[in-house]
Amino acid sequence: MTTGTRPTVGTDASGADGTAEARRSARTGLAGLAGAATNGLFGFLLAVVITRSYGTVGSGAFFAAIGVVTVTAAICTLGAETGLIWTLPRRRVGRGGDAARVLPVALLPPLVAAAVVAVSGVFAADTLAPHLLDGRGGSDTALLAVSFATVPLVVAMTLLLAVLRCVRPIRAYVGVQSVLVPVARPLLVGVAAVASGGVLAGMIGWVVPAAIAIVACLVLVTDPLGVGRGSALRPERADWSAFWRFALPRAASAAIDASAVWVGVLLTSVLAGQADAGVFGAVGRYILAGQLAMQGLRVAVSPQLSRLLGGGERAAAAAVHRQMTTWALVLSWPVYLLLAVFGLAFLQLFGPGFTAGATAITVLALAMLVNTGVGNVQTLLLMSGRSGLHLVATVAGLVATVSLGLWLIPQHGVTGAALAWAVGIATENLISFVCARVVIGQPLVDAALARAAATVVVGVGIAALAGVLTGGRGIAGLAVALIVLVTGCVGLLTVPGVRRRIRVTMKQFRPGRTAAPVAADPAATSTKDR
Repeated sequence: MTTGTRPTVGTDASGADGTAEARRSARTGLAGLAGAATNGLFGFLLAVVITRSYGTVGSGAFFAAIGVVTVTAAICTLGAETGLIWTLPRRRVGRGGDAARVLPVALLPPLVAAAVVAVSGVFAADTLAPHLLDGRGGSDTALLAVSFATVPLVVAMTLLLAVLRCVRPIRAYVGVQSVLVPVARPLLVGVAAVASGGVLAGMIGWVVPAAIAIVACLVLVTDPLGVGRGSALRPERADWSAFWRFALPRAASAAIDASAVWVGVLLTSVLAGQADAGVFGAVGRYILAGQLAMQGLRVAVSPQLSRLLGGGERAAAAAVHRQMTTWALVLSWPVYLLLAVFGLAFLQLFGPGFTAGATAITVLALAMLVNTGVGNVQTLLLMSGRSGLHLVATVAGLVATVSLGLWLIPQHGVTGAALAWAVGIATENLISFVCARVVIGQPLVDAALARAAATVVVGVGIAALAGVLTGGRGIAGLAVALIVLVTGCVGLLTVPGVRRRIRVTMKQFRPGRTAAPVAADPAATSTKDR
C-alpha cells in the first residue's frame, strides 16, 4: 500500500455529516485532555521547582538551557514527527504491513543531524556560552555542553512518541508523554537542587526522563509494527520521496512552533540579561500551560484528521475541527482571561522577583485568545498535506516576533519580548486560519463556537470584576474570582437545558466500535479505542 492509499480499516460512511467522526474524536479528545491536564499540572510544578530553587538568575540560565535543547532538537527533527503522524495512519501495520518501512526513512536523517549538532555544540560550548547563557565561567560552559549533548535523546524521544501515537491506543501515548515524563522531571530536578544546588545537576535531572521514555516507546511500538515478525524494514525509493516531500517544509515550521517561547527567552537573555530571561521564562510557563488543552486535543485527533483528509472526507474533518475548537475555547479561555486580569497574583507564586512580568503575562494572555479561538488550524493544514502553507504562516510569525523583539527588548525588557511574541502569535494564527479555510473548503467556525465564546467571556468577566472590586489583582482578588466562577458553574448545573446538553455530550464518550487510525492486519495488536 502506498502512502496515498486509503486504509482498509477505519473508514465509514459517515463523512457526510461527521457525526461518527465527532464521536470518535470526543473519545480520543477526552483522553488527550486528561493527559494535557496532568502535563500542565506537573509542568507548572517543574517551573515552581526551578524558580524557587535557582532564583531569577539561575532559573534564567536553566530556562535558556532548556531553550537551547528545545530549539536545536526541533530543528534536528526535520519535521519527521509530523511526517510520521501524517504517513502512518495511511499505511498497514502488523505482520506483512508496510508501516515499518517508514521507520528508517523518518528516524535516520534526524538522528544523524542531531548527532552532528550535539558533537559540534559540545566542542563550541566555550565559545557560545557567553552569548547564549551570559556565561562568565566554567559552570555555564558545562551547562551548555550538557544541553547540546542531550539533543539526540530528545529527538529520538520525539520521533518514537509520534510512532507510539499512531500504532497504539492513545492511553499508551498519554502514559508516556503526559504522565511519565512530566511527573519524573520535577521530582528529579528537585532532588538535584536539594542534593547539589547547581543548575547543571538540575539540567541532568530534566534530561533523564527522556531516556526512560525512549525505552518505554521502543517496547510499546515493536509489536504492533510487526518488527521481528515479518514486516519489512527496508524502505523503497518511493517511501523516501513521499515522506520527505511532506516533512522538509514542515522541518522549518516545526522548529519555529517548538521554539516559540524559547526564542523569546534566548532573545531576552542576550538583549536584556538572565534576570529578565528568568522572568520571561516564568511567564511563558503560564502561557504554555494554558495551551495544553489544545495540544492534548491536537495529538488525540491528528491521526484521525490525516485519515479523513486522505480519504477526501473534508466535511467530517471540518466537523471534528469545530468540535475540538469549541472544547479548546471552553477550557482555555477562562485560563487566559484570568491570567490577563490577575497576572500579578499568578507570578507571586514564583516569588517576588518575578512580579515584573505582570504586564507581559497580560499581553500574551490576550494574544492566546486568538490562538485558541481559531483552533488547531495548523494541524488541519499539515494533515491535509499542505506543509508548505503552514511554513509560510510560521515564518511570518517568526519574522514578526524576532524583528519586533530586536527593537523592543533592549528598552522594554520582558514587556517588549511579550509584545513581540504576541504579534507573532496573532500573525501566524490568522494566516493559518485563512489558508485552512481555503484548503478545506468547509466552515471552520459555527454558531455553537460563537455562543461558547460569548458565554465564557461574560461568565469569566463577571467573576474577574467581582475579584478586582473586592480583592484587587493580587492573590486575594484571584481567590474571589475563582470562588465566584466555581459557584456560577455549579449553579448552571441546576438549569435543565444545561444538564440536557451535558448528557448529550457524555453520550459521545460511551465506548463502541471505533476505527483505528492505522489499518492493521488480523495478526496485529487490537485497534480498539485508537
